[in-house]
Amino acid sequence: MEQLVSRGTCILLTMCFIGVRVPRSRFLPVKTTSDLLLVMSDLYTIANGSLVMNPNRGFMSVPLVKLGDINFRNVKDFLSRFQNIPNMLELDHLTVSGDVTFGTSITLKGTVIIIANHGERIDIPSGAVLENKIVSGNLRILDH
Repeated sequence: MEQLVSRGTCILLTMCFIGVRVPRSRFLPVKTTSDLLLVMSDLYTIANGSLVMNPNRGFMSVPLVKLGDINFRNVKDFLSRFQNIPNMLELDHLTVSGDVTFGTSITLKGTVIIIANHGERIDIPSGAVLENKIVSGNLRILDH
């Protein structure tokens, strides 16, 4: 009898709610740090309180972004790897794996793949423009 009362109560309570249809164009899920990078980038602007694709992007598709392994898993680690979010208006595909950090005023265009070897680190220097590049191994540029 107790289960029947609980089920009946649930049915009664759900009858008080209404559904709201949201068009797919207004739905922008952020489930991973890869999604967060896209939303934080210059790919989107705010228009009338909604996040919309930046009209300065040449085409309206969203680039494929894959931030790999433990270095980008949670938001704190993700944010510590970017001094600021790169310009991605002309980006098609970005893959980042390993211990990689980004300086300021970086521009990513076309397909960019950055893979730091195990135990190595890649620092993308401030002002860098990476267009259709593969960066692997280790790279550290130090200010003097």
